[in-house]
This record gives sequence, structure tokens and C-alpha cells, in this order.
Amino acid sequence: MSPAIGSQVNADKASDVLVRSRARAALIPDLLVEAQRVANNVFAGWHGRRRRGIGENFWQFRPYVEGENYAAIDWRKSARDDIVYVRDREWQASHTVWLWVDESPSMLFKSGEAAVSKQSRALVLALAMAELLARSGERIGWLGVTPPIVHRHAAERLAAALMVSKTQSTFPDTSLISDHSEVILISDFLGADDQEHALDPAFQAVAEKHVRGHLVQIIDPAEEVFPYSGRVEFRDPETKSQISFGSAQSIRADYQALFAAHCTELSEFAKRTGWSHTLHHTDQLASKALQSLHVDLSASPMRGVR
Repeated sequence: MSPAIGSQVNADKASDVLVRSRARAALIPDLLVEAQRVANNVFAGWHGRRRRGIGENFWQFRPYVEGENYAAIDWRKSARDDIVYVRDREWQASHTVWLWVDESPSMLFKSGEAAVSKQSRALVLALAMAELLARSGERIGWLGVTPPIVHRHAAERLAAALMVSKTQSTFPDTSLISDHSEVILISDFLGADDQEHALDPAFQAVAEKHVRGHLVQIIDPAEEVFPYSGRVEFRDPETKSQISFGSAQSIRADYQALFAAHCTELSEFAKRTGWSHTLHHTDQLASKALQSLHVDLSASPMRGVR
């Protein structure tokens, strides 16, 4: 490639990123309103991420385990039920949760089977989760956009930061992710160069840290069922390459098998790592994915795939 052509390619990429950033900024206010609506629908069943630890608020009674501190025993309830009970308190320290939404070109896809693009749904889910976590007093950061903050209106602050930031087409620097924090990665996970692996190497590097990860895979229903027939030309949104089929339905079975294998690889990776995996279709309610993610966040650290 000549220097002139290379410069033009880079200029085109920069222009594309700018256009997508501006389009995203224009959508953010509406996406935030939708995220808050979804969060309010889920909030009725949201109890924060309650867990046993140091605090002043009572959490639960549970049977005494040999070796525990006698001071934790609730003698009144134990005498009444003839079982030795421990009075657990709720952990009250803020926890750090990092969000990241893949905004590569493939996330802009929207078929006739769905009402929204994958990117719009991903941003709504991330902002809705930020809203719920903020109500629980958690520290929330957005990788590549803003460091963790603790604020009741953290979702609004994250949205404001997104409006003036570039689209996250590549995975950002993860050096700020400290041990024992949690990371929520929302993507279609279709960008891996190595087709034998469902995850980008950068995602696997995060898995090597002492963090809990939650993979939310967003797919358009057409990407799974492949409803195309007849002569169809497909274009790769990432590389702009094209391929045509005279009878698209003839490759449907092979395509579906490959796509299912890709999702299985991602699911198995999450299981091996002790992470969670949620598969969400854009023709489903956003609240469904948010509820699943809530369950995963509240689960024990070694919980695997959903």
C-alpha cells in the first residue's frame, strides 16, 4: 500500500469514528431515558448486591458453623428454635464495577426482526445497570471513558461522559482494573481475528486478573437463524469485504452450526473462568437481560454460565 493510499484509509477510518461518535452522542439522551425506564421496571425485585460482611445492618439468620465466633450467635432465636443461629450483618463497603460496551461497526446491525440495533440495546443495558448499581452505592466506571465514581446519579454522569467520548471500537487499556473488582463486557463478541476462539485476546487478558467478569452477548435474531434466501450479497462491516451467494438458503445449516459453536465457545470460556455469560437477542425485552445480569452479579464468585 502506498503512503497516499494508507493516509486516505486512515483518514476514512477517522472520519467514520467521528460520524459514529456524533450519532451516538445524539442518541444518548433518549437511551438514558429508556435505561432509566428499564431500571425502574427491574428495581422492584432488586435488593442491591447484599452479601455477608462487616456492617451495621442485619442481613439474615443462618445455622452456626463450628469454629465461628461465639459473639455472632443470636442466643434468643437459638433458644426459641433449638438450633444455634448466627446473626449475619450486611457488607456495606462500596464495590467497584467496570462497564464496557463494544461499539465496533458490527454492533450497528439491525435486521427487520428487531426494533433496535445491537449497539443501542447494549448502551441501554449498561446505563440501566449503572442506574441500579448507583442506587446500591457501588463505585461504577466505564472502561476507556471515565474512572469509577460513587454517586446517586452516576448513570447520568456516565451518559454525559459518553456524549463527548469516542466510540469504543477496540478494547481499552485495562490497567485501572484492580483485583477483586467486577467487569461487565457487553458485545456481540464477533470481532475475534482467530476464528478458533470466541474472545479477543484483550478480553482473555482481563480474565487473568483476579476479577469477576460478566459477558453479555448481544445478537440480532437474524444473526442466529439466518433467514436469507435467494441471491444475497453480504458485506463485512469491519473490513468492508463482500461475498455473494446465489442461493443463500443452501448455506443456512452450516452457518447456524458455526454460529452455535461460536456461542458455545464463549459460554465454555465463561464457565472455565468462573465468569457468567448471558445471551440476549435484540427482539427480546431489555429487562430480561438486566434481570439475568442482576442474578449473576448477586451470585457467589464461582458461579458459572447462565
